Amino acid sequence: MNVELGFWAIGVLVFLLFLRIPIGIALIAVAMWGIWYLRGWGTAFGSLRTIPFDFVAHWTLSAVPMFVLMGAIAARGGLTAGLFDAMRVWLVRLPGGLAIATSFAGAGFAAICGSSLATTAAMGRIAVPQMLRQGYDVGLATGTAAAVGTIGALIPPSIIMVIYAVFAEVSVGKMLIAGVIPGILTALAYAILIVVRVSLKPELAPRVVDSEITYSKKIRALGQVWPIFAIAAGIVFAIYGGYATATEAGAIGAILTAILVAVRGKFTRKLISESSSETAATVASVFLIAIGATLLTQFLALTGMPAYLSSVMIEVTSSQIQIILICCLLYLVLGAFLDPLGVMLLTLPILLPIFNAAGINGIWAGVILVKMLEIGLLTPPLGLNVFVMKSVMGRSIGVNRIFGGVSWFLLAEVGVMTLLIAFPQIILFLPNLMG
Repeated sequence: MNVELGFWAIGVLVFLLFLRIPIGIALIAVAMWGIWYLRGWGTAFGSLRTIPFDFVAHWTLSAVPMFVLMGAIAARGGLTAGLFDAMRVWLVRLPGGLAIATSFAGAGFAAICGSSLATTAAMGRIAVPQMLRQGYDVGLATGTAAAVGTIGALIPPSIIMVIYAVFAEVSVGKMLIAGVIPGILTALAYAILIVVRVSLKPELAPRVVDSEITYSKKIRALGQVWPIFAIAAGIVFAIYGGYATATEAGAIGAILTAILVAVRGKFTRKLISESSSETAATVASVFLIAIGATLLTQFLALTGMPAYLSSVMIEVTSSQIQIILICCLLYLVLGAFLDPLGVMLLTLPILLPIFNAAGINGIWAGVILVKMLEIGLLTPPLGLNVFVMKSVMGRSIGVNRIFGGVSWFLLAEVGVMTLLIAFPQIILFLPNLMG
C-alpha cells in the first residue's frame, strides 16, 4: 500500500510540473501531503521545521553561493569579454576555426560561470554573429554555440556537481575534480567533429584569411583572458592538491575575481549590488528545489518505494553497466522536458539506493548522470539550450535549423558517453589520485 502511494505521489508530482507549477513548490507540496498522510500533521510540520534548516546549514553547500558570486562578478566585470576574440585569433586558420574557437571559448566561459544556459546565451551573442558574417552555415554556427553550453556543468566550478555530492554523500572536492577530464574531452570531441565536417564539406565554413594576425597579436590576445584560466586553474589546483576544501576554493575564487575586476577599475558599487542580487536570487531558487527534494526523500523513504525499486532493479539485472544505461535513458527523456537540477533532485531519492545496492561508484555515476542531463538540454522537443539560442537570435533563425545544427554534436556526445561508461577510470583517475 505504501509503495503504491509512492508511485501515485510521483505521478501527481509530474502532473504538477506539466502544469508549470515551480518545481520547488511542487516537491514541497507533494512531500508534505505524503508525510501528513502517513504520519500526521505533527510529523509533517516537524519535518518542515527541521529539514530545511539542516539542509541549508550543510557546510559544503556554502560553496554554491561562492561559485555563483564568482561567475556574476566575472561576467559583469568584463573578464569574459575578450575570451572569444582570443580563441579566434589562435584558431581562425583551422577548418571551421571560428566554430572551434566558440567551442573552447565556451569551455572557458563555463569554467567561470558554471551555467549551461548562461554559456549558451553568451556564445550566441558574441560568437554566432561573427560566424554568420564570415559566411558560416547557420546550423553549424548556432549548433556549436548551443552545444558548448553543456560543458558548463562539468568543468569546475559546477553547482549541480556540488548539489549531487551533498545528496549522494560523496566528496564535493572529488566530485568537482571528476568533471575536469570529461569536460575537456567533450570540448575536444566537438572540435574534432567540426574539423571533420568542414573538411568534408568546406562550404559550411569558408576559410577566414586574416593577414593581420601575427604572433605578437596572439600573445596580446592571451593577455585578455589569462585571468579566467588562472582563476579556474587555481580552484582546481587548490582542491586537487588538498590545500582547500570546495567551499574555501570557491571563496578564494570569488575574492580573486573581485581583485582582478578591481585592478581593471570596474569594481563599482553598482557591480557589487547587481552581483549580490543575482547571487541571492539564484541560490534561493536552487536551495528551494533542493529542500523540496530532501523532503521528498524522507516521504519516499517512509513509503518504502526506493527499497522496492532497488530490489526490482537488482532482480532484473545486477550489471552496473546495464543499470547505468537504463538511468541514462531515463535522464535523456526527462532532461528533454525539465530543468536539469530539477530532474536530478527528483530522481536521486530513487536512484541512489539502487546505486548503493549494485555497488556503483557514486562519483562515476554522478558524472554520467550530469552529462546525460546536459545532453537533454540539446534534445527535442524541449531542449532548453536550443530555445535559449532561439531567444538570442530572434525571429531570423528558426528553431528547426538550430536543432539540425545541434544534432551533429549529439554524435560527438554518443562517442564521449561510450568512452565514459566503458572506461570509468577516465572519470575516476583524478579523484583516485587525491587519496
